[in-house]
Amino acid sequence: MPRSTTDTPVFGQPVPDWLTPSAPKGASLSGRYAEIHLLDAELHAAELFEAYTGHDQVWDYLPYGPFQTAADYKQWVIQTISAPVHQFYAIKNKESGAFEGVASFLRIDPANGSIEVGHINYSPALQQTRAGTEAMYLMMQHAFSIGFRRYEWKCNALNMASRRAAQRLGFSYEGVFRQATVVKGCNRDTAWFAIVDQEWPALNRAFETWLAPDNFEQGRQLTSLGDLTSNVRVASDPLL
Repeated sequence: MPRSTTDTPVFGQPVPDWLTPSAPKGASLSGRYAEIHLLDAELHAAELFEAYTGHDQVWDYLPYGPFQTAADYKQWVIQTISAPVHQFYAIKNKESGAFEGVASFLRIDPANGSIEVGHINYSPALQQTRAGTEAMYLMMQHAFSIGFRRYEWKCNALNMASRRAAQRLGFSYEGVFRQATVVKGCNRDTAWFAIVDQEWPALNRAFETWLAPDNFEQGRQLTSLGDLTSNVRVASDPLL
C-alpha cells in the first residue's frame, strides 16, 4: 500500500540512538589464556614462522602462503601491516608463552557500524585451545565495546573447519555468495556469518561461562561453547 504524502518515510528499523564508532586503534588485549598485540615484523614474524613451519595446510584457504623462508614471511608481514585496510594482530598463548597465530580486523566500516574478523591463521599449537577461543572473544568484545553493531565472519564455502568455528563462536549463518572471488587460481564461493549488537550481551555471557576456570576439569571442558551459543544464533549453517 502506498504511504500517505503526510507520512514520515520509514525504510527500516530506525536507529536514533546509534553513534558512529571510531575505527579500532590497535589496543593490546589480554584475557586469562590469550593476549593479542598489533602484529609487528620484528617482534613476531620469526616466532610465527616457526609455529607454521611443517604445517603448510594452514595456508590452504588463504590467498597467500605458504612461505618458504622466515625472510619471505617477514617481508609479507612488513608489506601487510603497512596497508590501512586491515589491522593484524599476533596471538599469544599464555599457557605456552608463545605467539602461535594471527587474526585481523578488516572491512572496517564505521559509517555503517560494520567490521569483519578474518585472515585467521592458527598454527596447530593454537588450534582447539582455550587461548584460541579467547582471542576471538577478545576481538569481538573490543569491536562491540567501541560501538560497532555488526561483526562479520566470511570464509571459503569449502572450508568446513572455518564454518564450524564460526557457528561454535555464535555467528549466525547468512548464506553463500557464489563465485565471489578467484583465489590461487580457483573459484571461491564465500560463506557469510555475522553477529549483531542485540545478540552480543547473551553471547558475552556464554563466553564468560565457557572461559571460567570452573568449566574445565583437567583441561577438559564441562559445557561446550557451541551448546552455550546455540540459543543465541538466529540461523544455523545447513551443512553442519
